[in-house]
Amino acid sequence: MIVTAAQIRAARALLGWSQVKMAVRAGVAHIRISQFETGNRIPSSGFVDAPRRALEAGGVEFVDGGLEVRLKAQ
Repeated sequence: MIVTAAQIRAARALLGWSQVKMAVRAGVAHIRISQFETGNRIPSSGFVDAPRRALEAGGVEFVDGGLEVRLKAQ
């Protein structure tokens, strides 16, 4: 699944995560998260997988085929 910068920002907001916390959880440099979210750098497909997996582990669900993101049902 392709995850957009807007989805990453929205997912972080749902969890209350800063870019720094997101970077730590994903195991990537904070600057890369910032550059991706602001569109200053086009990431490799492998890069986007790390934040997506971290956010999913944190309780976010990405909805395929759209820009929606939501907290997983408990």
